Amino acid sequence: MTRWAMVADLERCVGCQTCTAACRHSNATSPAVQWRKVLDIEAGSYPNVSRVFVPVGCQHCADPPCMHVCPTTATRQRADGIVTIDYDLCIGCAYCEVACPYQARFLVHEPRYAYDAATQNEVERADPARFGVAQKCTFCSDRIDFGIENDLTPGIDPRATPACVNACIADALHFGDVDDPNSNVSRLLREQHSFRMHAELGTDPGFHYLYGGQYGSAPEPVATAAIAVADAGQIRARGVEPSQQRHWDWKAAGNFVCGGIGSGLFVFAAPAGLGYDELAALGWAALGVVALGLFLVWLKIGRPMRFINVLRQPRRSWMAREAWIAAVFFPLAGLALWSKIPALLGVAAVVAVLFLCSQAMILKEAKGIPAWRTVWIVPLILVTGLAEGSGLFLAAVTQFGALQPLFGPVAAIALALAGLRGWVWRSYQVALEAEGAPTRALAALRDYRPWFFIVGLALPSALIAAGVATTTAAAVLFAIAGLCIASAGATLKFILITRAGFNQGFALAHMPVRGSGIAGPAVKPGWSIQ
Repeated sequence: MTRWAMVADLERCVGCQTCTAACRHSNATSPAVQWRKVLDIEAGSYPNVSRVFVPVGCQHCADPPCMHVCPTTATRQRADGIVTIDYDLCIGCAYCEVACPYQARFLVHEPRYAYDAATQNEVERADPARFGVAQKCTFCSDRIDFGIENDLTPGIDPRATPACVNACIADALHFGDVDDPNSNVSRLLREQHSFRMHAELGTDPGFHYLYGGQYGSAPEPVATAAIAVADAGQIRARGVEPSQQRHWDWKAAGNFVCGGIGSGLFVFAAPAGLGYDELAALGWAALGVVALGLFLVWLKIGRPMRFINVLRQPRRSWMAREAWIAAVFFPLAGLALWSKIPALLGVAAVVAVLFLCSQAMILKEAKGIPAWRTVWIVPLILVTGLAEGSGLFLAAVTQFGALQPLFGPVAAIALALAGLRGWVWRSYQVALEAEGAPTRALAALRDYRPWFFIVGLALPSALIAAGVATTTAAAVLFAIAGLCIASAGATLKFILITRAGFNQGFALAHMPVRGSGIAGPAVKPGWSIQ
């Protein structure tokens, strides 16, 4: 087998950015896009200061999370390990971007030029197919294919080698077949100490970093858990710390909010409508809320007229599964509400829960966002949706005086779900802090913690208790309690998406050897690890 890989020698890289310029020239990327970029990291305190330049880009993982989440099959992996994007299939949902732990995906919606007006070269080389879709480094696969067709060796012959490697003035970048024990990159990896970025995530990246020279006294690589992470306050870097993901904005958050509220409300409203005609319309309202969330997603994607492509990959992508479940849910639920057949309503309620589960798994599989990928996100989203639905159901029930016997039982269910949600929320935060997460993501969640407790649990508990104790204002108190429970959950999901959605950032398992020194400790700026 053949697996193309890139090796960056951190001892040699001088941070000249020539590889970045060569990549942009060769691939005609927008000024807003850098398929190959070089990080500048400085760590330590005087006089013990170390500085390193780190080339980064698509890692062409053997187990690429971007490919697994892609709902359209636009992201694929060749037999030689290169991960590609089909611009004609991509819908620009940015799911691959939040799934990538290396910030290697880009989404540009309109032309951007280096100057106020486009140069002739930019006009001639602009590729409209890239607008509104994901794009990234391709390892210059066209050069590799040309070389193989003409008996040239990629990594050795310049015409068959990626442009960034050809342009490197310090001989810091190398390219070759890592599965060939006699290749140039295999020899380098045998003779020198190396590591791979974020290897603990299990992506098996195809980008290797050399940090201990052949004649240096570098330590053997150590397990990720044993690495001493440098104090974030002693690290000076730009673009290295985790940053807030940009493309899943309020519209994406709206899908999770509406999907949870609508699904949860349907679970309670559908069976209730059988015995109480007053509540029959709630089931239709629930469908409308779910539809609104999906409409917001349609507004968000870069190529909305290709939305049907989202159905192409249900075997791997939870976003595709969400779309398929929705395609089944709406006609099934509509038929169940119209016919009022109990068994059909029960099946529709189960499908509503499956839709809610699919939304939870969408976040769980976003491997590039630490606050989402923890396993506790699944019960959190599921219980939050049910609590939201029960809260709105309680508020709706109290609007009908004839349904007063239902006030107490429905309030008890809503409060129980709010309590369960509070416990899951706390467990989620404990797990996230134990696993480690970006400090700013944890700060965003901590800032909301008291409000969530007050609005989502303490206040509803007091209101329901007061409602039980009085008969004159019970309906109003229960309604406010239900709205508090629903609003707390909706706000939580909005904060998860738009405030706590910090990406993985960049990290080094070792600072490289400099001169006659030894490799330094790991650096992982912007992270809090217990």
